[in-house]
Amino acid sequence: MLKADVIAKVAKDAHLTKKAAKEAVDATFETIEEALRKGDKVVLSGFGTFIIRGRKARTGRNPKTGQSLQLPQMNTIGFIAAKGIKKLVRR
Repeated sequence: MLKADVIAKVAKDAHLTKKAAKEAVDATFETIEEALRKGDKVVLSGFGTFIIRGRKARTGRNPKTGQSLQLPQMNTIGFIAAKGIKKLVRR
């Protein structure tokens, strides 16, 4: 499902214009991005939780040449699905 599909579905289900639905979806994503940028955890009840995870510096390998290289420490985004979503997917 693409972002455009999400916007169309929100517009239909909420009886909004596509323009209003796009603004709502964009505002939601921007709010989540801002919170994650600050290092906050984003909890959407019944859907899941977005968190920032730290990844330690480590030694990696270039698969093409086999040469070792040092990968820096970095943050990544993690998502933990809510129990209800997990049950729907597992069926």
